Amino acid sequence: MVLQPTDETIQRCAEGLAADALFAVPTETVYGLAGNALSTTAVRGIFEVKGRPFIDPLIVHCASAGTALRLMRAPCPEVEGLAGRFWPGALTLVVEKGASIPDLVTAGRSTMAVRVPSHPVLQRLLRATAFPLAAP
Repeated sequence: MVLQPTDETIQRCAEGLAADALFAVPTETVYGLAGNALSTTAVRGIFEVKGRPFIDPLIVHCASAGTALRLMRAPCPEVEGLAGRFWPGALTLVVEKGASIPDLVTAGRSTMAVRVPSHPVLQRLLRATAFPLAAP
């Protein structure tokens, strides 16, 4: 079922994501299957539904650069500069992950891929949740 991005459907999707449901969401280039990046249940679901190998990390999508920076272990000035200049946008940064990001998201690596997408529908959805989304 395709939902039109009304305030009501955005809120319904946000509530579903909070309950570990998965949704196909638009990015700047493709649609991706997304779930709560802080929930191992949701993240495991992404891998299982897609048949994605658990050794292939996901990207953490955030509503703002501030949110993304708080998920990082220790953002450096270069990362902060890139974030300020290119986010929101299609730039994905690989950085040291903070403790709140489950190892399942990063395939056990100490780094994570993170971005602040500019797609207006995904931005609305990210702002309606209290957590980042993981998606391929």
